[in-house]
Amino acid sequence: MNTKKRGRQTVRFATPPSIAGFGSTVGRMERAGPLGPCFDLAGEDDTFGQPSWEKAETAMQKQALTFALDRAGIQGEQLDYVFAGDLLNQCIATAYSLRDWSIPFFGLYGACSTMAEGLSLAAMVIDGGFAAYAAAMTSSHFCSAERQYRSPLEYGGQKPPTAQWTATGAGAVILAQGGPGPYITHATTGKVVDKGITDASNMGAAMAPAAYATLRAHFEETGRGPEFYDAIVTGDLGSLGKEIVLDFFRQDGVALPHYDDCGVLLFDPARQDVHAGGSGCGCSAVVLTGYLLGKMRRGECRHLLFCGTGALHSPTATMQGESIPGICHAVAIAAEKGDTP
Repeated sequence: MNTKKRGRQTVRFATPPSIAGFGSTVGRMERAGPLGPCFDLAGEDDTFGQPSWEKAETAMQKQALTFALDRAGIQGEQLDYVFAGDLLNQCIATAYSLRDWSIPFFGLYGACSTMAEGLSLAAMVIDGGFAAYAAAMTSSHFCSAERQYRSPLEYGGQKPPTAQWTATGAGAVILAQGGPGPYITHATTGKVVDKGITDASNMGAAMAPAAYATLRAHFEETGRGPEFYDAIVTGDLGSLGKEIVLDFFRQDGVALPHYDDCGVLLFDPARQDVHAGGSGCGCSAVVLTGYLLGKMRRGECRHLLFCGTGALHSPTATMQGESIPGICHAVAIAAEKGDTP
């Protein structure tokens, strides 16, 4: 049987989908970070003109999708599918952002891995001939996440150094059957990995083993080594999780020469008090759509391995003492269509 599978977890697309458009919207903290000039829109405040944090997150998604559609040169009604989700219960930010668009919608929950998960599925339906255009989209908002996952903002509880700052941002990507690229060539779907971490303030440690497992699977199943990529970017493990991944590979005798993490890239720890770095669905989404894809379009990056990482927990499970499972999905992106070994 002719198959596109490469091993247990990886697929190689026969006709790599083109990234036709992408868009990003961020809040004040993100605008003040080192990537601030890269984003399409940065809010003057984090309400985005809305009466609640949740509605602000919905507004960010609408704006990010609008930017992506404009770059792709298409209208919303031309999208065959949207794969999208967020951190809120029942993914309400996403559902409300799409209720006026009239686009077939698959709701996702992959925690902070949602953008990579959405890109993988959107690429599969494009390559499979089920769609001409498909979108991947996600978001997070510092205040809506704090309201759901942690103590009320007004409480002012202290956080340990391992804690991360939930990014306020939304990112959207439009994939098409043809176009100038960049192109999604491979997708490595992650497995749930749980090493028994129970501290919800140390999600980098909970997710790092999943990132390591997916990266190893990708390298083994594609035959590519880490040196093949100009950039390998996880998101979002933060500074602690990034060091754990590097340590895992050091124990294997493997170097990751071009490795970084979206949670490290988004903020400046010397000027911004974000503890171990950024987190949230929007963190990797805006680093990808605001920074990394721009580098590829400018010819500054030829091969990118984008690895979305997620902590698959909930407030209820955490309060019951459950450990935090991790997940990581990897998406390989090439600047040129023929450059896809």
